[in-house]
Amino acid sequence: MAFIDLFVVALIPVLKTLLITAVGLLLAIPRVNILGDAARHHLNNVVFYVFIPALVGGSLADTVTASTLVSLWFMPVNILLTFIVGSGLGWVLCKITRTPEHLYGLVIGSCAAGNLGNLLLIIIPAVCEESNSPFGDKLTCSTNGQALVSLSMAICAVYIWSYVYNIIRSYGNLSGKDLTKASTISIDCSGKTLDMFMENYTEALIRSRRSSFEDCEAPDDDQYAEVQEDNNIVHEDVEDKNVSVLAKIKGHIDAFSDKINLKMWMTPSTIATIVGLLIGVISPIRKLLIGDDAPLRVIDSSASLLGEATVPCMTLIVGANLLKGLKKSGVGMWLVAGIVVIRYVISPIIGIGIVKAAHHVGFVGSDSLYQFVLMIQYSLPPAMAIGTITQLFEVGESECSVIMLWTYGVASISLTLWTPLFMWLVSS
Repeated sequence: MAFIDLFVVALIPVLKTLLITAVGLLLAIPRVNILGDAARHHLNNVVFYVFIPALVGGSLADTVTASTLVSLWFMPVNILLTFIVGSGLGWVLCKITRTPEHLYGLVIGSCAAGNLGNLLLIIIPAVCEESNSPFGDKLTCSTNGQALVSLSMAICAVYIWSYVYNIIRSYGNLSGKDLTKASTISIDCSGKTLDMFMENYTEALIRSRRSSFEDCEAPDDDQYAEVQEDNNIVHEDVEDKNVSVLAKIKGHIDAFSDKINLKMWMTPSTIATIVGLLIGVISPIRKLLIGDDAPLRVIDSSASLLGEATVPCMTLIVGANLLKGLKKSGVGMWLVAGIVVIRYVISPIIGIGIVKAAHHVGFVGSDSLYQFVLMIQYSLPPAMAIGTITQLFEVGESECSVIMLWTYGVASISLTLWTPLFMWLVSS
């Protein structure tokens, strides 16, 4: 494949993203004011609760079957490794550049989570369509590529909305903002239930001992006073011990709940992933919903229609947030340069080593397209969903937009350079 062809393949999806970002910026300027603060907030909620689950669940149901899950088991591991590698490098970058603590989550998330969905949906079919592609027949390559990209997108969505979401949320708490209003999905870990339990338990214990004492034979006054004093001491000791134990349990629960929102592990995208996998794997359900002759195919078509709105809406939000970033941003030049180096230099090199090692020990197999997708997952720009998360929490919105602008701008060059190298490595 000629270099100019590869350049066009890598440039087109990135250019589309930048153009839609520019539209979002235009809609947010005060004179137009279509994507103001309130509009962006409501649009984020629609993306979070409707568009992303429809995209993830519909794509998985259409393309993933039981056989593909067995043969592609290493992909979830590989994507997890991209997150782990990026997180570690991002944390080091934050320390080196002395990034403000409330932006740690944004920087770590930008280094960890790549755009494993919509960019691959454009790049992989374009590569397959080339006449001298190393991936064989065009139709077979496109079909297999769609399955790979759909699974990649779904797994990435689960990791982003469970892992990156909670990282940005936890570091965002350091800014002093009340982040409980960012999403209606939350857990009340205030400890009131435990406090009530402790009070009721202590009162019941004292009543029980008093009842037992009253049932006994009544002693004289001196004996009664002595027994009563001993009983009070016992009551105080028992009460103090139980309160101490329950207080420790309450403290551990509160500390754990402050670090992670348990309910956020079951986000709408995670639930959609489970549903999509069940539909794709269970043959009777798949025949009811998927295919031109399926009786309930209208459900799948509706989900696909909703899912198509995900990428443009998220990109518009990033562009609208860029307006604040152009005026004032806490992101320095060295921080942006560090993210670019991590995403486009260090991570791809590490990714080549991981995929080659997995192939050597037999985890991946000999499918060159599969290996190519695994490698390119390490070299993509940050996921657009990060912009949605920062918008939900109102933490680092403008900084996120600046990071997205520069990383996607550089992606047109980096993807052009890495794509032919990856293709040469998997075909040699």
